[in-house]
Amino acid sequence: MDGVKHIVAVASGKGGVGKSTVTVNLALALSAQGYRVGVLDADIYGPSQAQMLGVKEGARPEPAGEKHFHPVQAHGIQAMSMAFLVNTREPMVWRGPMVVGAFQQLLTQTLWDNLDFLLIDMPPGTGDIQLTLSQRVPVSGAVIVTTPQDIALLDARKGIEMFRKVNVPVLGIVENMSLYQCEKCGHQAAIFGTGGGERIAAEYDTQVLGRLPLALSIRELADAGHPSVVSEPESDISKTFGEIARQVAEQVAGQSHDGPSISFSE
Repeated sequence: MDGVKHIVAVASGKGGVGKSTVTVNLALALSAQGYRVGVLDADIYGPSQAQMLGVKEGARPEPAGEKHFHPVQAHGIQAMSMAFLVNTREPMVWRGPMVVGAFQQLLTQTLWDNLDFLLIDMPPGTGDIQLTLSQRVPVSGAVIVTTPQDIALLDARKGIEMFRKVNVPVLGIVENMSLYQCEKCGHQAAIFGTGGGERIAAEYDTQVLGRLPLALSIRELADAGHPSVVSEPESDISKTFGEIARQVAEQVAGQSHDGPSISFSE
């Protein structure tokens, strides 16, 4: 991991809350602020970053020697995913040790090129990959993605507890799908409830990094391989991602024992 300064895990503890979409937009927002950024898709069973980054099906990383490979470039960031190595239409029918081994290969055999931040899109849950990450490499912090819904908060709590047990700082909460606004009439509705992010942040003495709406454009652009931050950089959604990115960068730099190892753009 010589080519990486800071590793940030993006986790949820639960699937279906938009964690991968938050990861890719957060990575692009950090890149837009002048940082060198990479994304590692750690979801071996269901990788999604290749599609969200618009990488063509069948694209493969360039090999470097017998054991290493260069990350794939997309939208100005470096990326690695199981989707670049296998046929994603075929299910990964693997037991836990094989999944952990694949994750370790993706993490350590990728020749990351002088990254300020490597964002790891974590799979749902608190299992083998999460423990392997915390034991194998120094993680600068974790961002927890949740919706305001009580069911999602139950799993978000488990994610926070897990990172605390392995001494990984929780940088904050991203509350996704916090509010829906009708595109025709403008009516707003808190479909998944309200205040969930604030409650869990207060409970664990952390902060809400930002709130994102339940918006059709976020889903459509991510599915099309052109996430919001690159497709609509002046939108309110992209500005929210930019603010989340700024807070993450500042917190990570502030936790460095040797002082900030990265410089911040204006």
